[in-house]
This record gives sequence, structure tokens and C-alpha cells, in this order.
Amino acid sequence: MKTLLKILTLFIALGAIGGAVMMWYDPSGESWGGAPMLDLLRAKMPGADTLFKDFVPSGFVLLAVNGLPQLLAAVMLFKNHPWAYRVVFACGIILVFWIALEWYVWGFVALSNIYFVLGLLEAILAWRCIKQ
Repeated sequence: MKTLLKILTLFIALGAIGGAVMMWYDPSGESWGGAPMLDLLRAKMPGADTLFKDFVPSGFVLLAVNGLPQLLAAVMLFKNHPWAYRVVFACGIILVFWIALEWYVWGFVALSNIYFVLGLLEAILAWRCIKQ
């Protein structure tokens, strides 16, 4: 189970870091198909005038909320830190709520659905490890 959690945390961390870099590389979203999503963000989220002119702020939030915490959780797992499973559990719950927010903004999108399942799996496996 620990090996699977290591793989999950690294995969999610790298996906979030890659997503953030993609948002910074092309803040308009044109090259990666995100331009229509920007319009939905502006329509449904508060602070649209300042926060959602492009994807740069979203990239920083993605990195801060999912990328770096998942990376920290992976490092803690590799180092057998006593709090590793608790951090992984928190990361899984955070990812589940993140995807719920994405569903609110964009509806059900295949990639979001996959990450929801990964976050749920991460939280369940970490919870089982905590309870052992």
C-alpha cells in the first residue's frame, strides 16, 4: 500500500506542477485548449476582474494547493516520516474538494473525474494506513 501511495503522490504532484507550468507558459490557454475554461472561470468565480485575466494566478494556486503539498507528502513517505500518512490523507481530501470546485466551474470533464478518483483512492489508502 505504501508503494502505491508513493506512486499516487508523485503522479499527482507532477501533474499539478506540469499543469502550473503549462498555465504560465501559455496564460491565455490557447495552445492547450484552456481558453474556453477561462471564460467559465470569469463567469462563476469571485474576483474575476483581477484573478482571471489569464491563467497565471490559477497556476500559482494549483502549485500551492496540490503540487507542492503532494510533493511534500511523497518525500515524507520516502523518508518514513511518522506524519506521512496524515499528510497524504489531507492531500487526498484537498484534491477531492479541488475537483468538486472544478466540477462546479466546468462540469464533469474526463481528466477531472480521473483526478477525483485518484484523490479519493489516496485518502482511503492513507486512512487505512493511519488506522493500522
